[in-house]
Amino acid sequence: MGDVFITLGIISATLPTWAVAAFSALVGVVVTALAARWIVLRQFRMVRLAERRALRAERMAELGAMAGGLAHEIKNPLSTIGLNAELLTESISDLNVSDEDKQRLIRRIGSLGREVDRLRGILSDFLDYAGEIRLDQSPVNLNDLLEELVDFFHPQAAKLGITLRADPYTSPVVAHVDSRHIKQAVLNLMLNAAQAMEQYPRLPSQEATSRRANELILRVRPARGDHDEEVAEIHVIDTGPGIEPEQVKRIFQPYFTTKSGGSGLGLPTSRRLVEAHGGQLSVIAEPGMGSDFVLTIPCRPNTEDEASTSS
Repeated sequence: MGDVFITLGIISATLPTWAVAAFSALVGVVVTALAARWIVLRQFRMVRLAERRALRAERMAELGAMAGGLAHEIKNPLSTIGLNAELLTESISDLNVSDEDKQRLIRRIGSLGREVDRLRGILSDFLDYAGEIRLDQSPVNLNDLLEELVDFFHPQAAKLGITLRADPYTSPVVAHVDSRHIKQAVLNLMLNAAQAMEQYPRLPSQEATSRRANELILRVRPARGDHDEEVAEIHVIDTGPGIEPEQVKRIFQPYFTTKSGGSGLGLPTSRRLVEAHGGQLSVIAEPGMGSDFVLTIPCRPNTEDEASTSS
């Protein structure tokens, strides 16, 4: 920029006044045209993004309506199967068979009951992902929200040998959010992190070198968005196995999972809930170095479509 002003100074000193004025006017026209082009392109991108979001919202609303009907049709038979499994277990003692056969039947019926519970969990995850999202936004201090989640999740973390702690900001970080949905989004990430660390056993302390103890940290910080708007960042940080680069590209895809028995809908659901607020969910991870999932949420309410939104 300094070279430009030097050049303009040289031109001003060597050209007549009328030529300098004409040249300055031309420069002004070029700068104005470039600025107008940038504004038009930015507006075009924002319109296209809004159109894509609206199309996704319509598709997800249709999927949510089908999901509700499907869930009703599946839940009733599952409940019947689960109830009859319990009744069968209670009736086994009356059978005229050996104790060994009774134990075998109890194990088989128990396996049936566990599969019923697993199917219920899959159905619940599917409804969370496909169902319509309605936001009830209000000002929320995210420091307090994370403290509540730490208190809620602490017993499960302690059971798994995980050190859980909150890292709040030094002053309130207030965002207009639906606290129930944001809690669910963060809780899904906490469960995912806990499961990852559970499957990634640590070395005993006397043998540990580069590995850290199992730790789960919830951090909140104020930040600035892509357009310099006020946003809040919620970090869910774990010291688990990290994520392979090829998996990072797929972890938010529905039904992608690396865990046995996982539905593959926890992370996509969290992403949907965050995007419903006009935010983003991203991850920073390296193999063997843990993961940092970052929820970036606008501090002002999302007025684009408060009634219902989707991914």
